[in-house]
Amino acid sequence: MAVVRKFSDKVWLVFKGLAMGAANKVPGVSGGVVAFVVGFYEEFIYSLQKINRKALALLFNRGFKSFYQYVNGQFLTLLFLGMIISYFSVSKILDYFLIHFELYVWSTFFGMIIGSVYHMAKEFKGWNRKYILFLTLGIIAGISISFLEPATENDNLFFVFFCGIIGVSGMTLPGLSGSFILILMGNYVLLLVDSVNALFDTISDIIRWNFDFVDDPSRIRLIKVLVVFTLGSVAGLVTLSQFLGFLLKKYKRTTYAILIGFITGSLGVVWPWKKKVFELDRFGNIVYDANGREIIHNYERYYPSDFGVDFALVIFFIFVGILILLALDWYQYKFKK
Repeated sequence: MAVVRKFSDKVWLVFKGLAMGAANKVPGVSGGVVAFVVGFYEEFIYSLQKINRKALALLFNRGFKSFYQYVNGQFLTLLFLGMIISYFSVSKILDYFLIHFELYVWSTFFGMIIGSVYHMAKEFKGWNRKYILFLTLGIIAGISISFLEPATENDNLFFVFFCGIIGVSGMTLPGLSGSFILILMGNYVLLLVDSVNALFDTISDIIRWNFDFVDDPSRIRLIKVLVVFTLGSVAGLVTLSQFLGFLLKKYKRTTYAILIGFITGSLGVVWPWKKKVFELDRFGNIVYDANGREIIHNYERYYPSDFGVDFALVIFFIFVGILILLALDWYQYKFKK
């Protein structure tokens, strides 16, 4: 049965999509955490889970309206609308802050992850040895992923499709950053920078009625890559949601314990004090992408040795991040009453 939403709820849902889209763009941050903390994670998973054979049967036999209502279409449409808007707006602003105020952005995200862990652990009732064991396994898995060595770029379309399946996991698995996974697979720049920029340039060209890009093999290749990546992402959303929906119905508390652990382990990925390790060619020179940006190979974490103004600001922004999540926690508590 479709949920009837007020106009303000619809607007708020678009903003949730904006937040998810921005989080998905940043390596180390998971859009699934946003869904989890703001309180629509289960509805998101169960809505995606309904994209199945029955939904297709409704589409072909009873029309789009029946299909749309069955899959909670309004919810998914508004959420994905927010994500799409974010991709071409909020995430661009976030890119600016990551370039000019990187340390403070990571500090804020670090605080938000701490706040997320607090929020979810508080909501979890009945901790015992069994759930603490699953929590520990989740922490170990999260930490282990943060120390994996990245691969090199690969634009093979079968591999790109697989990247789509895996990369979209950040939307469905809180704590697993899809962007960070794409860095590990070597295709972050190709799939989330170059191909998106190629799409943006292509749309701009079409608006200007300029079709010269059809003779540009590099542009056509990037568009193909983006299309295949998108198809893989859709396939990943549908298949992962089926699996997660099953787990949430059969093993809800165990799944939540693992997810809380996984999110805790992901703190290593968003550790504020880290240096970029750039991709080098065989001569030891930094490799640049098509837009002249250095390609990041990995991050080297370190402990601060200078406890001056920068250190104080990092601590300040960590608390800002925590307070943002506490404000969301307060919002949920107030409006669920």
